[in-house]
Amino acid sequence: MAASVYFTPIASYQETQRIADSAKSLLKTIVEREQVELESAVPLKVHFGEKGNHTFIESKNFEGMIDYLQQQKTACCYMETNALYRGERQTRTSHVKLAEQHGFTQIPIVIADGETGDDYEDVEINKPHFATCKIGKDIANHKQLLVVSHFKGHMLAGFGGAVKQLAMGCAARGGKLAQHANAIPMINPLACKKCGACARHCPANAITIGRWSRIHKEKCLGCASCMPICQHNAIFFNPLRMTISKSFREKLAEYALAAHLGKKNLYVSFAFNLTRGCDCQGSKMKPIAPDLGVLASTDPVAIDQACLDLLDKQNGKRVFGRGRDTLEYAEQIGLGQRAYSIVSI
Repeated sequence: MAASVYFTPIASYQETQRIADSAKSLLKTIVEREQVELESAVPLKVHFGEKGNHTFIESKNFEGMIDYLQQQKTACCYMETNALYRGERQTRTSHVKLAEQHGFTQIPIVIADGETGDDYEDVEINKPHFATCKIGKDIANHKQLLVVSHFKGHMLAGFGGAVKQLAMGCAARGGKLAQHANAIPMINPLACKKCGACARHCPANAITIGRWSRIHKEKCLGCASCMPICQHNAIFFNPLRMTISKSFREKLAEYALAAHLGKKNLYVSFAFNLTRGCDCQGSKMKPIAPDLGVLASTDPVAIDQACLDLLDKQNGKRVFGRGRDTLEYAEQIGLGQRAYSIVSI
């Protein structure tokens, strides 16, 4: 049986009140029609937008959903994990500060993988790429998430939506590294000041500080917690080892499965500000296609497939040409199904 994807078309991101009201109505609809029992606490898994980004989905669009959850006596908070790369979102302290600057002040903010991205649970999935996945501890310990996604492009994945929000968005820093690269972090000996902070912080004693400071790959856990500890930008992962191959997108699907596994998640996607790049880019971007509206489902694969299909139909061509194999693989491993029926609300 095909999954239901509930859809309210809205032609402009400027219709803020209508967007917020529609998101509330869609959330109420999937709870009632899909007979979803809300947990006592349901975090909103969101993306706060990188510093300098102007096209992330602003929190005022989420106020209807927050209102609905509070009416149901369900506690809620904004939840996110730290970024792998350097910037304002790399530690909890600076991440929360940026989120507040971007207007995410209606409810508490929880950074699920702690101050430096090394608080996680190993979630067992036993799939071809990963036996276990490093999921942010607070995400792993919740029974239900409201996964709020901005559907748009992504330079590596092709597009970003619910599956990517689960995969990269719910992974601790080490999990993000595992998806992005088949490599351990590296130390730039010219930038290293030999302060020893990274070595003291390393949970595996995998770092040697000396004339040629290094990370020992045979000991490294891949948690990447040494990266934000370094105050001299001397620790990095080699972008040349990153891949835009099919295996990268399969890894996304496996991590998404780990974040979804055993949970009664709800998915709401905002198809506005359809830029080529993602909200992690700290720069202004122009939309490449007209706005679509708001979608909701209990199936992360179906909602992403519906977003892609609606966008293609509206524009008469494939707007985001890469990444559909992510959904094919996600369906194969049991994350969800690509077959869906649109229910207009």
